[in-house]
Amino acid sequence: METIQDKIIAALLKCPGVTQADLDAALESQQRQGGSVGHMLIEKGLLREEEYSRLIVDELQIPSIDLRHFKIDESLKDFVPERIARQYQFVPLAAFGDGITVALADPFNVSGIDDLRDFTGKRIDIVMAPPTQVADTIEKMYNTEIQTTVAEVSKNIDVGDFEFVTDEKEDTNADMDTSGQPPIIRMVNLVIKEALRQRASDIHMESTETDMRVRYRIDGVLQDILDVPRESRGAVVVRIKIMARMDITQTQVPQDGRFKMRVSGKEVDFRVSILPTCYGPKIVMRLLDKANLSIGLEQLGFSPRAVGVINEYMQKPYGMILVTGPTGSGKSTTLYSMISQLNTVDKNIITVEDPVEYLVEGLTQIAVKSDIGLTFAAGLKSILRQSPDIVMVGEIRDNETADIAIKASLTGQLVFSTLHTNDAAGALTRLVDMDVEPFLVSSSLLMVCAQRLARKICAHCKREIEVPADALKRLDGHLDLKTKFYEGRGCDRCRGTGYRGRFGLTEILIVDDPVREMILEGKSSDDIKQYAREKQGMRTLWDDALERLAQGQTTVAEVLRVAAAEEE
Repeated sequence: METIQDKIIAALLKCPGVTQADLDAALESQQRQGGSVGHMLIEKGLLREEEYSRLIVDELQIPSIDLRHFKIDESLKDFVPERIARQYQFVPLAAFGDGITVALADPFNVSGIDDLRDFTGKRIDIVMAPPTQVADTIEKMYNTEIQTTVAEVSKNIDVGDFEFVTDEKEDTNADMDTSGQPPIIRMVNLVIKEALRQRASDIHMESTETDMRVRYRIDGVLQDILDVPRESRGAVVVRIKIMARMDITQTQVPQDGRFKMRVSGKEVDFRVSILPTCYGPKIVMRLLDKANLSIGLEQLGFSPRAVGVINEYMQKPYGMILVTGPTGSGKSTTLYSMISQLNTVDKNIITVEDPVEYLVEGLTQIAVKSDIGLTFAAGLKSILRQSPDIVMVGEIRDNETADIAIKASLTGQLVFSTLHTNDAAGALTRLVDMDVEPFLVSSSLLMVCAQRLARKICAHCKREIEVPADALKRLDGHLDLKTKFYEGRGCDRCRGTGYRGRFGLTEILIVDDPVREMILEGKSSDDIKQYAREKQGMRTLWDDALERLAQGQTTVAEVLRVAAAEEE
């Protein structure tokens, strides 16, 4: 007996432009990854949505509707929750008696219809609508203020200001102009451009069961932007792989790459990481604006006191300077800013990193490749034979790297590196715990700078507020009673968050003679920290955060979020 699927396939063959070979390829793809044969043909441009919808209506005798001319009742969201609507691509149209009518693009989605019936306890009546209309209506119906569509995020972008830069230095400005481009290229370009306009540090594109979620990390916090339809997901991944010079045929292993864009005359690097997951690839693109490296530590938001100390110790001829903090605290940007200030023609500066974040003219940069034996330690050994004046080690992860870096700092090189510790004093004991001899630690270290990034109140919607009593209690005794507190009301400039931009909180420990003695005696990090506060006048991360709060730069909530763990 001829099945409904057979009828649909026979009808598809009658459509102009659809051949038997096209159908066979779509059926093979359906067996591998599931989905609808008709939607696969639509994605390849062999069939229009309207043709497929009309074909389904004729063969299955299902009513159809044009959602563009249908007024949606917002109260129907109570019957069909957002999770189910998005997962199964259902649009609730009407609820009457014991039945609910929903519009959908795939009438073969039997499991989704069953789930909705079980959830509501009502009879489900279906009507057909084109996939894009269903997706657009769901966005309008369930959308939050933060989520938006590609068309909306791109409305204020001047495409003429963007240029995709290739290694061949060819003029590809037309490639970044969205007019006249295929939809996938246009979508990817607009997502990237909007990320630049929103000052995002990362773009996250995460495959889910039903689509691909796009989020921007703005001021350290991820925010939802839009959802890429499932049928477009593969094309988006391929487009980004091509831009980042990745192998488009390899889908089962992680890949890393990079590309470059010129934005209004300045270049921005993009570091791309693709990771295979249960539902498909997860893409993270980090935006690396080299302009931030040359603006100085003051412009990065460091206090004048911290900038003065760092600049003093950067001029030493040899020794080691460490920057510490958790992931995402801005350590790499701080190191690069220091190195950029020292990057003059008379100095040989070599870096070994995993991966190389910023490509800076005038530096010799080495990327770690552990799979072929080029580790931090191996790269560092080779660097020392290149007669460097300044060495930057991306991160000290093990005893061998720490030992070589410290010995390099004792033999005439100025060494910069990072370490994952919560505070400055903890870096000293961490190195000893890594089996580096205490006398080497005490002899080599010049300074340790621990840092965090805190969000600034948006200047456009800043207002004075009364702080809740429980939060004020945490600050009791630390601030003047006359201190005024502020927060951001939320506006278009800050996307309703109340924050715009970030600044650096610092805790700087100078390794002077008493500290060296304490290292040799095996004193704890708490003892060293207490000495630094009492004798050196070291300001902790908590002290710096409270000072910025008193100056009206940030909020009580942000201080407690970022620096409460360092509270004395």
